[in-house]
Amino acid sequence: MRKEVIGIYDVVACGSCTIDVFGDTSSELIKIKTRKYEEDHIAYPSGVKILLKELTFKVGGGGVNAAVVASKLGLNVAYLGNIGLDANGDFVLRRLKHNKVEFIGTRTNEQTGYSIILDSIEQDRTILKFSGANDHLDFDKIDKSLLRTKWFYMTSMIGQSYNALERLAKFAHKHKIKVAFNPSNYLIKDNKAAIIRMVPNTDMFMVNEIEAYLLTGQKGVKSQLAAIKKMGAKMVLITEGPEGAGYTDGYKFLYIKAHKVNVVEVTGAGDTFGSSFISGLIMKPGHVKYALKLALLNAESVIRKRGAHSGLLSYSKAMDIFNTRVNILSL
Repeated sequence: MRKEVIGIYDVVACGSCTIDVFGDTSSELIKIKTRKYEEDHIAYPSGVKILLKELTFKVGGGGVNAAVVASKLGLNVAYLGNIGLDANGDFVLRRLKHNKVEFIGTRTNEQTGYSIILDSIEQDRTILKFSGANDHLDFDKIDKSLLRTKWFYMTSMIGQSYNALERLAKFAHKHKIKVAFNPSNYLIKDNKAAIIRMVPNTDMFMVNEIEAYLLTGQKGVKSQLAAIKKMGAKMVLITEGPEGAGYTDGYKFLYIKAHKVNVVEVTGAGDTFGSSFISGLIMKPGHVKYALKLALLNAESVIRKRGAHSGLLSYSKAMDIFNTRVNILSL
């Protein structure tokens, strides 16, 4: 058993940061079904000008989202990533400070990451992402003296930055720091072998059901949980959108069912669920059902508003609604 670390931070979130631009359109939805899987595609006619009903600018990215979630819940949090030396980067730093998140990363001459988020008629979205500075986190340039924390929460990064994540996981193991990892769809598609190598270095591995299928080839949340646990993760979370989420530590298999809520926009829901779960375990070590409930309530609050941060719960607001009934089943 690992010895608990008493560090500067409860969580250091490592991952991308972006300026998120939300475009509200009247898109069409096309369903494509194969023998293996079914996907919805947002469609736009070619060669025409599409008018946006609304345009909104916010700060996001997996690393920043996870950091802000934990900070809102009252934890001591830092963000580790690479931000551009530009006006957008300055804006990101101001928003981090506003959300009581310390920046312990690096800045380089590349442009700060940028995302264009297009909503569909069914409140789902497609994201056009420009990684920019996010791909240039250099592990050798990180101030290691600041990496004193109980948890690293890692989200998707590619290129040089993914190499930094792998080295950060080794650093964590050496210094008895726990690791949560939430890779994305594109990272698993492009680098599946590397993700499988990373799984044994994680204390919590989280994906959604599509990513779990890409990683394991298995259908059904229990089979997917078991397959990823067999790869070496200590805990596994698999989210299933409006249905809920599954969890295992190899001994118990749990499923928390989602409530029916009025969905406005789902960006950041996965980051919220995962970061809230880790925050719950930090607040109440070993209380998995508490962490699952906190994760679900926070994620459901986020999807009721536009943007990854607008609907986030503070700890006091979370406790105000914590008597909300949730259904946690054994799988």
